[in-house]
Amino acid sequence: MASQDIKGSKVMMVGAGGIGCELLKTLALSGFRDIHIVDMDTIEVSNLNRQFLFRKSHVGQSKAKVAREAVLKVRPDISITAYHANVKSPEFNVDFFKQFNVVLNGLDNLDARRHVNRICLAAGVPLIESGTTGFLGQVAVHLKGRTECYECYPKPAPKTYPVCTITSTPTKFVHCIVWAKDLLFAKLFGDKNQDNDLNVRSNDGASSSEHSDDVFERRNGEDIECYGRRIYDHVFGYNIEMALSNEETWKNRTKPKPIYARDVLSDSQQNGNPNEESSGSDIVSVSAMATLGLNNPQEVWSLEENSKVFFRALKLFFLKREKEVGSLIFDKDDQLAVEFVTAAANIRAASFGIPMHSLFEAKGIAGNIIHAVATTNAIVAGLIVIEAMKVLRQDFDNLRYVVGLGGPFDTLVIILFGVLVSLLPECYWMTYCNEHPKRKMLLMPVEPFEPNKACFVCSKTPLTLEVDTSRTTLGEFVEKIVRAKLGMNLPLVMHGLSLLYEVGDDLDEDMIKNYEANLEKVLSQLPSPIIGGTMITVEDLQQELACNINIKQREEFDEEKEPDRMVLIGWSLAPSETEKDASLENGESTTQETLLEVEQVEEIVEINPVSRKRKSDDVSDASNSQPSTEVDDTTSKKKEVLVENDDDDLVELDHWNNETGKKARLV
Repeated sequence: MASQDIKGSKVMMVGAGGIGCELLKTLALSGFRDIHIVDMDTIEVSNLNRQFLFRKSHVGQSKAKVAREAVLKVRPDISITAYHANVKSPEFNVDFFKQFNVVLNGLDNLDARRHVNRICLAAGVPLIESGTTGFLGQVAVHLKGRTECYECYPKPAPKTYPVCTITSTPTKFVHCIVWAKDLLFAKLFGDKNQDNDLNVRSNDGASSSEHSDDVFERRNGEDIECYGRRIYDHVFGYNIEMALSNEETWKNRTKPKPIYARDVLSDSQQNGNPNEESSGSDIVSVSAMATLGLNNPQEVWSLEENSKVFFRALKLFFLKREKEVGSLIFDKDDQLAVEFVTAAANIRAASFGIPMHSLFEAKGIAGNIIHAVATTNAIVAGLIVIEAMKVLRQDFDNLRYVVGLGGPFDTLVIILFGVLVSLLPECYWMTYCNEHPKRKMLLMPVEPFEPNKACFVCSKTPLTLEVDTSRTTLGEFVEKIVRAKLGMNLPLVMHGLSLLYEVGDDLDEDMIKNYEANLEKVLSQLPSPIIGGTMITVEDLQQELACNINIKQREEFDEEKEPDRMVLIGWSLAPSETEKDASLENGESTTQETLLEVEQVEEIVEINPVSRKRKSDDVSDASNSQPSTEVDDTTSKKKEVLVENDDDDLVELDHWNNETGKKARLV
């Protein structure tokens, strides 16, 4: 590729985390001279093991700005513009995106990725999407009208668990972690006035008065040791006994075992040594396990050791961090919080016969962490740059394959962290990184898929909404469908020529009052009634996205499976509010019976299986259930020759067959 194509291009990066750090460095060293980077996040301690542009002194600072400063020290002659902002902010509109030749995503959450996808479609700017999770990774090119867009096919949704499973019948360690983090920790150290199912009260009037009041309220003059024992006995003993009283629940389940402090520890063991606990002044360094001599975070503690950590952590919170009690929120970088949650989860696990886990494992679950691999990020960043070069070349129609060792050969070699990857940059690819070789391949390229004609985003295909128009309000429709499921930020709702709802800074007071009044009305009672058989249009002015929705009247719904009493047909799962609020790098109870969501991701969880294919003659069958791209042994004989060294660090694509001139798809 001519160097002027690179030097004269203007590139936008979204995300300055694990992939973003590697990507910014690779772009700068590859000759790109005008780079813009957007990230709303700040640097955390847990980022430092792989986001190599950051140092401990940078903790708390803007990722985008620090990354810019670090790279400019190496390449001071290039232009890097950093924005410490949310990519969904109004300033990053379609006109803003139009100034770039290509947009490169290094995001970690579905909400922001959908938004960027829609803006790029509206602006007509190529988007290169990417993601890693552990040893797995992927890179995909999205070209408007030529390839599928990011939303053409469903994405995995966060795992949810009914609160009754968490509080009453846990069967997995993750259930115990959610219970310890979102219920117990929040009740003890967060807002005590929040609704919480931990404070079970007996229906028996003769029961001890100990359980008739809020057990989590520390009594006047009560010392910490007594308070700790009361909490321990209530949540691990009394609550379990209350659960066992419902015999119907345990007919086909293994009964849990109540655990009381007296059965595990002596009084002296529960009280601990106050001298040990008073050492250390740095809040971040306060540690219960350190004072107990438990120095290996990968060791699984016994029930006795977990109980000791529970009591010691509880005591340290009130001795060292009393001012924070009542407003604390769990943070995976808070050592004492992680220790408390680990101990509480393990004690509960022991009660329900679930295997206990180490602090290292528990932190990964509680902190939504899949431990990232820096080399995977580096490889994926390199692949992103390769695809960006192809896009800048604009060779959309004349795509060709290399024939044999002596044929036309245009190879780009990138060396990253000692990993040599030799690739052919003459055609666009979706590339998957495997943890283990699949048919002797660690990198698996696949031809981009065509746009999905049923996609409501890029193909403008209408959706269908099943709803009871006589019971559902416009407000419910806007919040649960337009915002939550369709991901629209500045929605507009129209029925025919009638504008029913709109948001914006330019609205006068009368219009705002009128729209607010409409939100309270059921659909069939609106000024322009929405009933079965009608079609409405929803639009996002910022994303320049419009969607038609056919209304189908339906009166009966399954309260458990369809709690919103609305079913949207033709739509791919969108991220929940929990995921939006907890995004890690770029800002990262749905029913009457609350659903607690667990999303175990750090860099990103988005790995599209190769099995999503539209040209069966070019692609072998692959498993839908495995994101690591399993390949059927019955693959066509029309495949390349691979040379691979013993260390699996080198994957070199040497031979490509071109039988009958037909493009082959690598699988």
